[in-house]
Amino acid sequence: MTTRFGGSRSRTRKTFRKNPKEHGKISLTRYFQQIPEGQRVLLKVEPAVQKGMYHARFHGYPGVIKGKQGSCYIVQISDQGKAKNLIVHPVHLKRMA
Repeated sequence: MTTRFGGSRSRTRKTFRKNPKEHGKISLTRYFQQIPEGQRVLLKVEPAVQKGMYHARFHGYPGVIKGKQGSCYIVQISDQGKAKNLIVHPVHLKRMA
């Protein structure tokens, strides 16, 4: 049998990249943001923080906050009609209206 190459961040050079204007220190407001349950969020990765990062296939997905686990949030998304729960750090979440 052959061995599989790479890990969960393989082939993500373009996906997990910042624009040149966004380079520099991360926003502490976004790092420590509090999000209530039931709030709709968008999964948008912050490449400078690897903690609580989801798999690359879920990048750009909308979801709903279902709860909290430590400093991270449990986000429920719909993947091909199936509900999935992701544990995501708040720096990778963006609030939706």
